[in-house]
Amino acid sequence: MSAKPKNVTFTLPPELIEKYKSYVKQDIIPSVNAGVKEALESYSAKLDKDLLLKEMTRASKDRLFMKDLEDNMKLFEPVDHEAAKGDSEW
Repeated sequence: MSAKPKNVTFTLPPELIEKYKSYVKQDIIPSVNAGVKEALESYSAKLDKDLLLKEMTRASKDRLFMKDLEDNMKLFEPVDHEAAKGDSEW
């Protein structure tokens, strides 16, 4: 996220604004702005997760990608087995 916040204007339903003001009065959130920011961050994280799933699903249907992935997994098998033996310092 950007280091310096920017002001933007949104049009929201009055009921939602009142709900957030109620959360502030109940000390659930520090401010309406903080609540909206947290909601947008949560929604953005959900969208990012949905996009990643969509990309992974598309990639899983790409034969060349899957072949490359399998080849690389085979190349790293010895290292994976070594790591699985467990060095408690790792």
